[in-house]
Amino acid sequence: MMNLKKNLLLGVITLFFVPISAQTKMTPKEAAVKIADRILSSTTCEFKNKKTGEVYKSLKNVPLTTDVKVESKYNDWHYTNGVTNIALLELADKIGDKKYDEYVLKNMNFVFNEGNLDYFRKLYDKTLKEGGWKAVREVNWHMIFRGKRLDDNGPMGASLIELQKRHPNKSFLNYINQTADHLNYAEPRLADGTIARLWPHVNTIWADDAFMAISFLSRMGTLTGDEKYFTDAATQILNYTKYLWCPEKNIYYHCYHTDNNEHGVAHWSRANGWVFMAQADLLTRMAKNHPLRDAVIKNFQRQASGVARYQGKNGLWHQLLDKEDSFEEITGTAMFVFGIARGVKEGWLHPDFIYVAEQGLKGMMKLITDNGDVTGICVGTGIMPAITYYYNRPTQENDPMGEGPVLRALVEMIDAPSYKEIRAEEQYDKIVVKK
Repeated sequence: MMNLKKNLLLGVITLFFVPISAQTKMTPKEAAVKIADRILSSTTCEFKNKKTGEVYKSLKNVPLTTDVKVESKYNDWHYTNGVTNIALLELADKIGDKKYDEYVLKNMNFVFNEGNLDYFRKLYDKTLKEGGWKAVREVNWHMIFRGKRLDDNGPMGASLIELQKRHPNKSFLNYINQTADHLNYAEPRLADGTIARLWPHVNTIWADDAFMAISFLSRMGTLTGDEKYFTDAATQILNYTKYLWCPEKNIYYHCYHTDNNEHGVAHWSRANGWVFMAQADLLTRMAKNHPLRDAVIKNFQRQASGVARYQGKNGLWHQLLDKEDSFEEITGTAMFVFGIARGVKEGWLHPDFIYVAEQGLKGMMKLITDNGDVTGICVGTGIMPAITYYYNRPTQENDPMGEGPVLRALVEMIDAPSYKEIRAEEQYDKIVVKK
């Protein structure tokens, strides 16, 4: 009996000391391919009636009903899939494998060029007329037609621009131009041109929207050659910094309410990541002689210096950057790794910063399995007036919310330089000793 108790006790102790997730030994390229291939294999390009269980490859002659949805989350119209599509195209370019390019093309043809969009257009119009704006949320792909916020069209439109440059298509271009019109003329803005939302307060500035807008604006500038898109994008970054930057902590607040002149309660990691990734995207594309480029570079450098100071001991950044008792989170981490690696390679950041990215990569690998499963992804997060909201957000596995940023970081680290320490003895001969 005594031996049995000892064995049980040892078993319990062993159970508690087993690591939650073992760090993968994969290289950035191997991890990126594992994740990407898993996404490709799980995307069905089919529809399913959630009530009857019927599955359709095409919606021709299918009766209109809001019960019909895309079966795979990777076929949904959502900003997170826009980031993932961008990442897959970057992976295709980096390793020279066209299957990732072909996957994104197939996905977008499934939406625009196979007659499926007509079904949801009719369903959307019918539902809007009968039930109003709240009711249309039940219509699959409603965000394509709604166009009421940057989440509806920004990053997805940005990914379409990348695809349009590779595979010109009239349907893609029409949507791109619609999105440009929305950003230029319909998106709510402050008097100084800063993009703001009408919730949770009227004219609230969300850090997230730096990427939602600039991912599109910077690529639209490249597509059209029109400098106004770069100027608008750069102005957004500089204005967002004016409203959201916390000089005491050298990081961004999640939001700023212009109606009562108050910041939100949180320095949320992913919000800071959106701003950082947006700046990297912009600097990659804007002309070297653009009058606002130097200001954006200085802003990017200041943010890099700020976020580096909040990296956790495991290489990961926390859900709340300044709260070490909040959980370690992979999406913000990935965005910082991506931006720092891009910044070092492009010369915007000092080479020493690559050490920060290397440590971030090590942390990310602890949340990626050998099968390419991505864990530690914070779910979609709005703005709330209590810090507990951010502390208690659930995490999820294998969702585009995290897979897109993680893939972008891994792709950027494939050819990143390694950190090289300058040792003291290597510098001694530069010191002249007077005798």
